[in-house]
Amino acid sequence: MNTILELLSSVNAVVVAVILMLVLSLCRVHVVISLIIGAFAGGLCSHLTLKETIDAFNTGISNGANIALSYAMLGAFAVAISKSGLPELLADKAIKQLTTNDAKTRIKWLLIIIIGLVSISSQNIIPIHIAFIPLLIPPLLYVMSKLQLDRRMIACIMTFGLITPYMFLPVGFGNIFLNQILLKNIISSGMDVSHVNVMHAMAIPAFGMFVGLLWAIFISYRKPREYKLIHEKSHAEAFSNVSTRSLIVSLLAIVLSFTVQLYTGSMILGALIGFICFIVSGSIKWGEADGIFTDGIKMMAMIGFVMISAQGFAEVLKQTHEIEPLVVNSAALFAGNKVVASFMMMLVGLVITLGIGSSFSTVPIIAAIYVPLCVQLGFSPIATVCLIGASGAIGDAGSPPSDTILATSAGLNSDGQHDHIRDSVIPTFTHFNIPLFIAGWVGSLIL
Repeated sequence: MNTILELLSSVNAVVVAVILMLVLSLCRVHVVISLIIGAFAGGLCSHLTLKETIDAFNTGISNGANIALSYAMLGAFAVAISKSGLPELLADKAIKQLTTNDAKTRIKWLLIIIIGLVSISSQNIIPIHIAFIPLLIPPLLYVMSKLQLDRRMIACIMTFGLITPYMFLPVGFGNIFLNQILLKNIISSGMDVSHVNVMHAMAIPAFGMFVGLLWAIFISYRKPREYKLIHEKSHAEAFSNVSTRSLIVSLLAIVLSFTVQLYTGSMILGALIGFICFIVSGSIKWGEADGIFTDGIKMMAMIGFVMISAQGFAEVLKQTHEIEPLVVNSAALFAGNKVVASFMMMLVGLVITLGIGSSFSTVPIIAAIYVPLCVQLGFSPIATVCLIGASGAIGDAGSPPSDTILATSAGLNSDGQHDHIRDSVIPTFTHFNIPLFIAGWVGSLIL
């Protein structure tokens, strides 16, 4: 036993924690359990005592309470909208068109385009991030099943739309990631990048993401995939609960919710206002409100608990203070070779982001370490922006605790036919992290 502990203590704690978490998740251990075990393994492999590891984990999970409550409120709002009949109306109109093979092909591509455009616009035009998923996707699952549309493709489309815009376009969430986080942290770490065109710097990594999207749509998941037709309804049943008034209330609630969220920046308040709108209008009876709210919490409970656990996991990794040694020790392998250096920095960024699950949280951690290394190795400012930006963004796709992947799974698994690891994590990892790794590596060497 002592020999095992000594061996583990000689390995970087961050690597131990992340690899253990990923292996357990791939072995179909629940993500929450995987995160907890990984966090404690990482803490105990470092200088942290058991009590210090527990304290760090508890500090982290307290930071995740706001995220969990946001998703719970969003779930309640989504269930309220579903009760209005609006989603059934939209799905029913699509089903009516499924009469010929040509019509099915047309509806299939229409769904792909709409889901892609909504995902992209959720990062900039209407910056609501993942809030659209529980509203748009569950009502369309029956249509996707009728079309035999592979949901792994849809997972890749949504992931592309939720990640690529913020890592390339400096508007909406992209303004936060590129200007307020990426460039700001590079400048604060001692490199002048005020003259760098951030879109130029991130164009090659973004192109890598686009290649992954095309790979998923036209090669990997183009063939039909069978799903059970759950909750099939006749046209009469679909319209039985729909009235003009309920549709107007639904649209008003959606507009109010998004407006409040955009104005205040609070997903909790936006979802609450939307939910109250249904109650005040009488679309939801007072006696039914409690049950609907509970159903919404149940729908989003898993994602909330995973995000809470992920915050605890991330805090333990930070408290080990072994992220910097991981980079410094990797630097010993560089030997002044920019090709090897860029490869290793992309690899370390992947490991960190896979564990934390957030590119927004990864960049501040790695920028302070990467910038001096890039200066020493002779990387240009634009190449440094490309390298750090790609190293931070890589891993957001394909990370079990990433809110992007969790929300995607939650929406596509509303009828219990989409597995988080096999149908979301693995497909998005292979189709985006691999081409993004290559693109970020090449981009840092040619810019």
